Amino acid sequence: MKILHIDTNHPLLLTQLNELGFVNDEDYTSSKQEIEAKIGSYDGIIIRSRFTVDKQFLDKATNLKFIGRVGAGLENIDCEYAKKKGVYLISAPEGNRNAVGEHALGMLLSLFNKFNKADVEVRNGKWLREDNRGIELDGKTVGLIGYGNMGKAFAKKLRGFDVEVICYDIKPNVDDENCKQVSLEELQQKADVLSLHTPQTELTINMVNSHFINVFAKPFWLINTARGKSVVTKDLVKALRSGKVLGAGLDVLEYEKSSFENLFTEENLPEAFQYLINSQNVLLTPHVAGWTVESKQKLAQTIVDKIKAKFC
Repeated sequence: MKILHIDTNHPLLLTQLNELGFVNDEDYTSSKQEIEAKIGSYDGIIIRSRFTVDKQFLDKATNLKFIGRVGAGLENIDCEYAKKKGVYLISAPEGNRNAVGEHALGMLLSLFNKFNKADVEVRNGKWLREDNRGIELDGKTVGLIGYGNMGKAFAKKLRGFDVEVICYDIKPNVDDENCKQVSLEELQQKADVLSLHTPQTELTINMVNSHFINVFAKPFWLINTARGKSVVTKDLVKALRSGKVLGAGLDVLEYEKSSFENLFTEENLPEAFQYLINSQNVLLTPHVAGWTVESKQKLAQTIVDKIKAKFC
């Protein structure tokens, strides 16, 4: 079987697939059109997020048996059409779930204790102890939306704290010893912290909007290490201004893959994003929650293991 690697990954991916007897070709620079011209001769593709695998691409991939996505989600693939064509889809949420859980916890503790604000002030000669008095996580209720690999990893990290962890998921009976599954209404009544762990789907795009936010009984903290388009940024900013959202840790943003090419060109910054970057109660990271030294290796190993289990 011939596999085309479209994105660079941990070297173990190529090494172990070669050892299993697969023929591996690499092409990290050709255009999508150029890849389409030759994809018909390949049995498998390994991709991260370089481009969308759409119907046109899949129609060109006449011998394709599987697509391996070295990441957690499959939203850059037309999954329904791929399945209709008999293409086996492989993702690797097991590979970076621990990294995401740690990142979400780190963001939450940083927000509660004003780490970023205090760090900047001390570096500028300011010693404002009372102004940087934090709050404790113990005694809070943490609500998770989505309780798959990522949600479960975050809930596991919270076991060392005296907190109530609840979750809402469209699938029934997903809770475990670390988290109690509840209705969305109950979560919105009880949560002090909301953390998103959902894929990008029609149900989750623009999910966190003004109406969604205002239904919460209490002001709350928001953590998003999932998908940027789940949160309507201008509505989040409105809630931050009013105090309905007390602070936000955002590893992903609504603007990804659109305005990010000009992110640091001042005149092109969306007004809502300009507010976020100037807010002391907002923590921003560049979509790196699952992007650790360890997760790079684990993601690649997960893909190899799943290919081996299916095709060897």
